[in-house]
Amino acid sequence: MKKNMGSFDTVVRLVLAAVFLFVYFAQDLPGVEGVIMLVLAAAFIITSVFGFCGLYTIFGINTCPMKKS
Repeated sequence: MKKNMGSFDTVVRLVLAAVFLFVYFAQDLPGVEGVIMLVLAAAFIITSVFGFCGLYTIFGINTCPMKKS
């Protein structure tokens, strides 16, 4: 997998994941909504760790800065 996420995207996703996890563990969203938040948080963390977003590939988006040689 080639990285297609820049550092700004990574930070935004990690912050959103932290917020989602806080809301989930504070039990503000019970039931299905809470599970959806948990799944989204996990997806954001995984995509941030690997620097790759499948949706970016589908839509042709690449926010990763090009390496100049």
